[in-house]
Amino acid sequence: MTQSNRATITTAMILAAGLGTRMRPLTDERPKPLISLAGQTLIERILGHLRRAGVTRIVVNTHYKGEMIADHLRRHDGIILSPEHELLETGGGVRNALELLGNDPIFVINSDAVWLDGPSPALSRVARNWNDDDMDALLLFQRTVAIRGDTGPGDYFLDSEGHASRRREHAIAPFLFAGVQILHPRLFKDTPEGAFSLNLLYDRAEDAGRLHGLVHDGEWYHVGTPVQRQQAEYEIIHGNESVNSR
Repeated sequence: MTQSNRATITTAMILAAGLGTRMRPLTDERPKPLISLAGQTLIERILGHLRRAGVTRIVVNTHYKGEMIADHLRRHDGIILSPEHELLETGGGVRNALELLGNDPIFVINSDAVWLDGPSPALSRVARNWNDDDMDALLLFQRTVAIRGDTGPGDYFLDSEGHASRRREHAIAPFLFAGVQILHPRLFKDTPEGAFSLNLLYDRAEDAGRLHGLVHDGEWYHVGTPVQRQQAEYEIIHGNESVNSR
């Protein structure tokens, strides 16, 4: 089996269309991707990761206060907007943008995914572990024990070969989905029009034995609420100064 290297993943999508309701009142006047964290907006942090990984084509879906995101991104080259007049959720948003994304595997990243790289950049690690023969989706996970605060019952299990399986009811799983992934466009074959969650496709890939996971080897932060954003900002500035100075 031949694994792709990171240079083959040159297209990405940032999911930036959400309402950010849990982040209110910070999102009353601006969309969540434009919330500042340790001196950078959330979307700028992701763009930095993508550029360093060699990504040259980035699609960003927008909805809530989308004109503000569009204005913010005008300074960047290689970004294509995919406006949504009605919210399409995560799966529907990617499906709606497929013509802009091409036919090769792509990074798909939640706009509120915040991480610090470990010994090697996380996106490069994910790309190196992608195997087109065996995978339709490769999700980046974080260990629940490595996350400060309440993590709930977790999201997924991993077997020895990296196959991911969703936590079933009443179970407790050791990994959380970190909002970073590689998806192959073939995963969207025969998907419904309109709004649907990527969870539908994760389950489809799991049933086919083609859902895989990779555990992040650096820091990862919840930034879903103003309190979580404040906690993450403090830890990034004070707890990881050597990382931020790179």
